[in-house]
Amino acid sequence: MTTTEQRYRTILGNHLPAAAVEWVYAYLDRYKVHFHITRGRRSKYGDYRWPQPRHEFHEMSVNGDLNPYLFLWVFLHEAAHLETHLRHPGAAAHGHEWQAEYARLLTLHIPNFPPEVRPLVARYASRVPLYRPLLRQIEEMLHRYDAGFDPGRPAVRLDDLPAGTFFRLASHPERLFESLERRRTRWLCRDVATGRMYAVGGRSEVTAE
Repeated sequence: MTTTEQRYRTILGNHLPAAAVEWVYAYLDRYKVHFHITRGRRSKYGDYRWPQPRHEFHEMSVNGDLNPYLFLWVFLHEAAHLETHLRHPGAAAHGHEWQAEYARLLTLHIPNFPPEVRPLVARYASRVPLYRPLLRQIEEMLHRYDAGFDPGRPAVRLDDLPAGTFFRLASHPERLFESLERRRTRWLCRDVATGRMYAVGGRSEVTAE
């Protein structure tokens, strides 16, 4: 093993459950993925871009501020996009084909999630179409492994508050936002300090001002 390979494994080990590191490293190497661990983004946890004439490689990113279980959860979501592109070119972004690929990858990694979450992941991956309410339940359970999570404090979600509320994200309390308009599962929000607009998930834990 070269020094570079070991360094990449160490970086992945800082973000993934230990048992998943070798699989993820081999996956990225097999498909020659340009993989980026980014700073936290309000609008998304990760993304994937397929090869194109001016972009001739697979490119994937995952937010680096996620806890290891959420990081793996999001990585598999993006890997399912890669698999769908290879096996079903032109398929819808989150259509039946992608859901089947995501379910297959999740099934492989059930042992890498916390014991209390594994039965839900197995149930979620057992049928297509995937069941969105169960998805939200799993993600809420995985968020319990965030640093600073307090099980005794009831969570307040952005969806619980009316439009026009000033709030701070639990994960980034230094920034003040105003919720403007709900758009399906996300809210259009304004960063009060900069005026920039962000799409914030309605299930995000917040503190109202």
